[in-house]
Amino acid sequence: MGKVYLTGAGPGDKELLTLKALRLIQEADVIVYDRLVNTAILKEAKEGCECIYVGKENRHHILPQDEINALLYEKACEHETVVRLKGGDAVVFGRGGEEALFLASRGIAFEFVPGITSAIAVPEMANIPLTHRGKSVSFRVVTGYEAPEKGYAQLDWNSFKQDETIVFLMGLHQLQNICTQLMKIGKPAEYPIAVISRGTLPDEQVIVATLDTIYEQAKNLPTPALIVVGEVVTLHHKLSIV
Repeated sequence: MGKVYLTGAGPGDKELLTLKALRLIQEADVIVYDRLVNTAILKEAKEGCECIYVGKENRHHILPQDEINALLYEKACEHETVVRLKGGDAVVFGRGGEEALFLASRGIAFEFVPGITSAIAVPEMANIPLTHRGKSVSFRVVTGYEAPEKGYAQLDWNSFKQDETIVFLMGLHQLQNICTQLMKIGKPAEYPIAVISRGTLPDEQVIVATLDTIYEQAKNLPTPALIVVGEVVTLHHKLSIV
């Protein structure tokens, strides 16, 4: 029996990969990777390493989650080192916990290897600090897309009344609804919001606007895209002048 390393690949920029993740990628017999993993990272794999793509995009899955779980089990039975490589961090909306439970229930050794989550890295590298004295003393990270069987109304919008920074992951297709719901609970139409497309990568795009104007400006941006809502968004232009 081998071991599965549930590994975060960081937000996209290859240089934001952790040293531990890099070492495991170089040692891996098998790498099972997602769509958000920068494929340049796979060039670090040793000769003969089997790289298996199991990406997911907007409800289109190469493999359903249960088949990914089974694949990890199968490869761990055959090889010593299996790296499950996920964009950002493996357990921040990455379903790493589900995969760990599946492996543990079958006696397969696993280890979480933290990655730099896009929720923090993408806004920061776009010159939007998530907390800032006088603007925000807290932030929360929210999925912009929930399981269809739950319905989007699972989010308690009234809980967003506090004036804190909100980061929505996987939310571009819900952008209009997000803005509408925030205005319904009392956020002013001119409240600042940013959408960051392909953050930390050379083709990154950042659009800063307001709740009532962002949708038309950002709706056609390529994914992955991250949404930041809050007064800290106003710092982007001030910090981007040099």
